[in-house]
Order: sequence, then C-alpha cells, then structure tokens
Amino acid sequence: MSKGQLVTVFGGSGFVGRHVVRALTRDGWRVRVASRRPDLAFYLQPLGRTGQTQAVQANLRDPVSVSAALRGASAAINLAGILAPTGAQTFDAVQHLGAQIVAQAVKAAGIEKFVHVSAIGADINSASAYARSKGEGEASVHEALPSAVILRPSLVFGPEDDFFNRFAALARMSPVMPLIGGGKTLFQPVYVGDLAQAVALAVAGNAKAGTIYELGGPQQRDFSSLLHYICDVTGRHRLFVPLPFGAARLFAGVTEIASKLSLGLYPKMLTMTRDQVLLLQSDNIVSKAAESEGRTLAGLGITAETIEAIVPSYLARFRKSGEFSAAQP
Repeated sequence: MSKGQLVTVFGGSGFVGRHVVRALTRDGWRVRVASRRPDLAFYLQPLGRTGQTQAVQANLRDPVSVSAALRGASAAINLAGILAPTGAQTFDAVQHLGAQIVAQAVKAAGIEKFVHVSAIGADINSASAYARSKGEGEASVHEALPSAVILRPSLVFGPEDDFFNRFAALARMSPVMPLIGGGKTLFQPVYVGDLAQAVALAVAGNAKAGTIYELGGPQQRDFSSLLHYICDVTGRHRLFVPLPFGAARLFAGVTEIASKLSLGLYPKMLTMTRDQVLLLQSDNIVSKAAESEGRTLAGLGITAETIEAIVPSYLARFRKSGEFSAAQP
C-alpha cells in the first residue's frame, strides 16, 4: 500500500530519523526528509534506491516552509525534538509550537496519515519544561488532527544514542560516576530500530487512529544498574557516588553557566541541565494502562530487543583496547 507513495519526515536527519528513514525505504515509501539543514541529511540518500530519499529545507518556526515540504505527500511524520534548548531552538519553539505548526499544515494539506513521536512523561502540568512542551505538543497535534497516532518512547538506545555513548565516554575519563537521586529512577530502554519499525507500521495504517502508544523495551532498569552495566561492558572500574537531587540541581546550574561562558566548548559529557534533573525525579516506564490496552510495542506486533543484544556492539570502542579488549559484557 505504501509502495511509491511519498511521506514527509520532519526531523528525519537526527538519531531516530536515520532509522525511521531506513525502515520507510524498506517498506517502499518515497521519503522526503524536511530539515533546517538539508545538507546534513544527504547521508541518508544511500539508505534507499536512487532518488527514493530526498532532503528539503524546512524550519518548524516557518509555517510556509513546513507547508511546502508537505506538497504531494500522502503521509507525514514528526520526529523533531531536542534534549536541551540552544538559541532559538527552545523546548516551546520545537516541541510545542513546532508540533502545532506541523499538525496544522498536515491538516491544511488534507493528509490523513500523521505520526507524531513524543516521549514517555509528556505532561502539560509537568514541572519539567521538556516534559511540559512534549505534552503541549501532543495536545496541539490531537486538537488539529484527532486521528493522529502519537508514539511515546522511553529512553531510546542505539549506535548513535546520547545516553550509553555519553556515560561510556564519561567512564573513560572520570574515576567517579554520579548516581543522581541515588540512581533509583526507572527506565525501560527501547531500541531505536524497534521505535523506527513502530513508526513505519503506524504511518502505514497498522496502529489505532487517535491513540497514544507507550514504547519501552522488555526490561525495566534503574539509573544505577544502567551505569554499572556501561562500566561492565567497557571494562571500567569506577566509584559510584550517590548525588541527591538538590546537589544535582546545583551542579547542573554550574555546568549550564560554564557551557554558556565557554561558548559551547565545555565538554558535553559533563554538562547537565536543571531540567534534566527534574526529569530524573520521575520514572520513565510504560504505564500499566498502556500495557493492559495493548498500546505498546507488543500491541503493534513488535518483539523488543534487549540492551544486551545491541549495546555491547557499539560500546566496544570505549574499552581500553577497543573491540580487541579482553573485557567482555
């Protein structure tokens, strides 16, 4: 049914985007990747046949460019999101107003198939600006397009992720690993390939219209166990130090200032935001309601990959002798 049809993917040049584009091309879609910097999306072209993937310029703060990116499309996907604000790329601009502009443009174009990727924890009443903007974005999407499918993943992992790679890099240089809030926050890590498959199934019409799905992997792991696992896989013996949320907020404030004063030269692995500390005060797992109602990966017919099956393959480079190190996960 998707063979030869055109789908526009906003935010398709990022970590999740590359895997979504690969899944879509395998299903036969023609893919138009809409990005602020289309030159940074050219690497996606080899994922499909010649001419199957095309990059175009679109800025979520510019409704005209968003509408132009949707011309001739049969479906649309919004993956745009940020982990921390930078300049004009604020949480509100990208994850709330950006989602609203995309949804309104999709409606105006008469496109019925629309998938919006949000995050577990999205809540318009959250104290976290990230989670609040995600919740506001969802509300805007369903207001414009009640039939839209919303996917809420937990912590997403894969070769280019910002969690396992970041803390493996930290473990390589630091003798201490911080357990924020005691390391008790629960996550349900989901493989990016499984998330991409869920997006492809949803945009093809294999998900219940107007439904919010919560996507997590087969295991719930707390922050502490994830950091210990990273050190085990990379062969690093580190001291794990509990860091209360109050102290973590103070430390985060200092790193935010350091990052700004250094014009971005302060090491990313050492940068933490106060908003991220707020997020860590709530578990990031699939709800019981979503499980009982089948609004999960299993409900879409997807068997989730474990972190043990995927993560060691790309963390090998953080071992003392790389993939040739004697350290085994």
